[in-house]
Amino acid sequence: MAARIDDNDGEFLLIEAADFLPKWLNPENSDNRVFFYKGELHLIPLSEPHEQECDLSAATPTISEALTLLSTRCEEFLAAEPIRTAVYKRISGYPEKIQASFHRAHCYLPAGIVAVLRQRPSLVAAAVQAFYLRDPADLRACRSFQTFPPDERVMTVVTFTKCLYAQLVQQKFVPDRRSGYMLPLPSHPQYKAYELGMKLAHGFEILCSKCSKVSPDSKRNVLRGPLWERFLSSLKEKNYFKGQMEGSAKYMELLHMAEDYFQQSVTKPESSVEVSPGDEILTLLRTTTIDLKEFEREAASLPPEDDDSWLEITPDDLDQMLKEARNESLPSANEEEQKYDLEAVAESMKAFVSKVSTHEGAEMPWSSDESHVTFDVDSFTKALDRILGADSEELDSDDLDEEEEFDFLDEDDEDLDAENQREDQKESPNELIGSLKSYMNEMDRELAHTNVGKSFTAQKKGASSVNATTSQSAGPDSGAEDTELTPVDVDMNLVANLLESYSAQSGLAGPTSNILQSMGVRLPDNADHTGSNN
Repeated sequence: MAARIDDNDGEFLLIEAADFLPKWLNPENSDNRVFFYKGELHLIPLSEPHEQECDLSAATPTISEALTLLSTRCEEFLAAEPIRTAVYKRISGYPEKIQASFHRAHCYLPAGIVAVLRQRPSLVAAAVQAFYLRDPADLRACRSFQTFPPDERVMTVVTFTKCLYAQLVQQKFVPDRRSGYMLPLPSHPQYKAYELGMKLAHGFEILCSKCSKVSPDSKRNVLRGPLWERFLSSLKEKNYFKGQMEGSAKYMELLHMAEDYFQQSVTKPESSVEVSPGDEILTLLRTTTIDLKEFEREAASLPPEDDDSWLEITPDDLDQMLKEARNESLPSANEEEQKYDLEAVAESMKAFVSKVSTHEGAEMPWSSDESHVTFDVDSFTKALDRILGADSEELDSDDLDEEEEFDFLDEDDEDLDAENQREDQKESPNELIGSLKSYMNEMDRELAHTNVGKSFTAQKKGASSVNATTSQSAGPDSGAEDTELTPVDVDMNLVANLLESYSAQSGLAGPTSNILQSMGVRLPDNADHTGSNN
């Protein structure tokens, strides 16, 4: 058995495993490539090896092609262990956890919507999204309410997810007077049920206004062919009509359902997922019996709705939720706090800087791409050559302007300069590197007579970087030590600056905590800052 799960964000399960995904997989080419097959996560790769590096527009396989590949070569497509572990950790506890995300609320709805939701409770999601993402063009259809007029409304219980319920409740909306959906005073005991029903009715009306219009002639043509005759014969053989007399109300209801299903299958053979929610709603309205009196009897004894106090959270509650989420992503955080090593911070930052970055962002050191950064001596030499020995053809506009200002030079001087430049370019790579080092040494000597050096932590002579102290010998009277400058303790300065930046965040999100946590390094809380707040 194979299954795929997606939502408005696409293959949302892959978000949980973003740090371990292969390079070729991205939102643009992931359609119909991510499946659960026989209980395991599988990723169908691109067709050719070279495409995994550069081709982002590879053809998306159809559902049929993907299922064929899975049934014949599923061992090849099994996702890597880190990817499966990350995804399984996120979905552990389901489907039992689903019940905790539901919210049941009373809604005052048209009887047609109540009947539709009895048949397809999941359509509430599409209706909420249609209302939540509405635009002025959508609201034009809500002036007359041709599909769900407000005349026959009943009280009912609707099951939302907490996210959908929050989206519906939090939006302020005043209906058009021409729609007929008038709300009672806010002091009315059932004001919330009226308001929720009004918003949900707008969502259903918007969906129906966007549905595809199928002409009766095209429908009749589809139902006249031999394919329909074979389909109908198959239904009769399998006792689909349950012994109902041909032409009876129940028989015709089942027949209309079969016709609609067949038509949708013929026009969109890939899968019924392609059918728009509006089409499905209209189909259900045509094939479902609406018993208003039965709905009214049920409304007299509705179960109580759920408490929605979870919508309001205090800052302390939010901090606790963030802490729990952080502990889930870093299960060994407490152990790390007890045996914390600042050297890990420095090493993590070095690893981060050494990674290759692209226009899509920086790669974290624990990325699934374990290819090492290589050092090309020839390329480095050429780069230095361009910096230190550029000829006149590579000068920028400022250099050209300067040449024009000094056009009093005669031809012999220009020839001499060009010859000297060519000789400079013939210097060996070692000489070029040595020249660069001499520049750096001169810059160090100049800075040694300023206060810049005092802002860095320098190594003690003969001491390791762990026992570094702040250099106090960089003043203008330290000429005796100019010939032997004390090296800066890079690790100590890096850690000190990171801790200073982390402390300035005051417990909030910031660049230091974000970068380090993305690499699995968690800094302990600032005890001094916490103490000052208390």
